[in-house]
Amino acid sequence: MVPRSKRRLLRRGGTVVAALLLALTSAGCGSSEQPAPAAEQSAPTSVPVTKPYDKLRPTKVSIPKIGADSSLLAVAVNTKGEIAVPPAENPMQAAWYRLSPVPGETGPAIVLGHVDGGGEPGIFNRLHELAAGDEILVERSDGKRLRFVVDHSLQVPKEEFPTEAVYGNTDKPQLRLITCGGVFDRAEHSYEDNVIVYANLA
Repeated sequence: MVPRSKRRLLRRGGTVVAALLLALTSAGCGSSEQPAPAAEQSAPTSVPVTKPYDKLRPTKVSIPKIGADSSLLAVAVNTKGEIAVPPAENPMQAAWYRLSPVPGETGPAIVLGHVDGGGEPGIFNRLHELAAGDEILVERSDGKRLRFVVDHSLQVPKEEFPTEAVYGNTDKPQLRLITCGGVFDRAEHSYEDNVIVYANLA
């Protein structure tokens, strides 16, 4: 489980920064198994993630090196105070956390996706392959197409999630891509690690 101390909201200079471990870090990463029978699944906790969002927002993410290409849902938090994610039944759908900056604005924009779901690869299944210099393309609702370049990536145990490094304010536009990785814990129905990619606006 995610420590409650990391499920708080930080306010910095009027900007709300979600210092949460994503729902991806608990039960939202998908799994390498087929979904458990309905009787064994817990009740859904996510709020709807397809609610219309008419402000400036990213609409698409593409990562040529790993063949990732997805529209972006705008998501907020669920009833547990965790970032909502697209259903694991649709593992190829990525999402933008709309309480983070819009990509291209100053600060760390957060984009998340499943590593797999229902026994199928997810949109960020190969995210761990990204390295410095790789390209990430983001399209926005104002028609702009932005190019980000990977600075570095890392894989960390969920209990060591680098909250400040991921969500803390920055003085330039940056991007964070996050998914799950490592060993799948069958008892917890969750992966043990997170894969995090840090990128800068080119």
